[in-house]
Amino acid sequence: MKRDFIHITDFTTEEILDTLELARELKEKFHKKDKHHIFRDRSLAMIFAKPSARTRVSFETGFTWMGGHALYLGPNDISIGKREAVKDIARVFSRYNDIIMARLFEHKHMLELSEHATIPVVNGLTDYNHPCQIMADILTILEHRGNLDEPKIVYVGDGNNIVHSWLKLAERLSLDFVCACPEGFEPDEDTVQSAQEAGMS
Repeated sequence: MKRDFIHITDFTTEEILDTLELARELKEKFHKKDKHHIFRDRSLAMIFAKPSARTRVSFETGFTWMGGHALYLGPNDISIGKREAVKDIARVFSRYNDIIMARLFEHKHMLELSEHATIPVVNGLTDYNHPCQIMADILTILEHRGNLDEPKIVYVGDGNNIVHSWLKLAERLSLDFVCACPEGFEPDEDTVQSAQEAGMS
């Protein structure tokens, strides 16, 4: 059965902690130039409706280091949801590739991509959330603190996709998340409520 990573809550608490520990190990191997070709003969289709240098470099470098081939498809290659129907892209890419990573504008397109793809889909960003960024952020906190014993995260700014992903993480990990947003730029109410119901202070 395929597993997608669209929201942080797609993973259990144990899976998130295991992923962070694996990330620490792989990061050390990468800096030591150790070989780790777990994705040998595998391909990653990277759909960039919204360009990003850091996202492209990190995914492409990481997947290549692990022995795979990362294929970049920018905004001029695919007009997903416009020139190309999302479900058609999902089906075609599933025939040629092993994983899809997409960085899109509309979250509904990510959900549709996930629904119709028969291979795993990783959310590289949508207007609703940014799970990979928050996993990287919490990994940095883990590396600097040495543990994740009830950290307190304070965010000042718009209630955007970053905030939504922190709120999703708060549903899985014991952390105190404080968000100060300008009036009229609050995060999604349902996402806030879900985090509060999960025990966020």
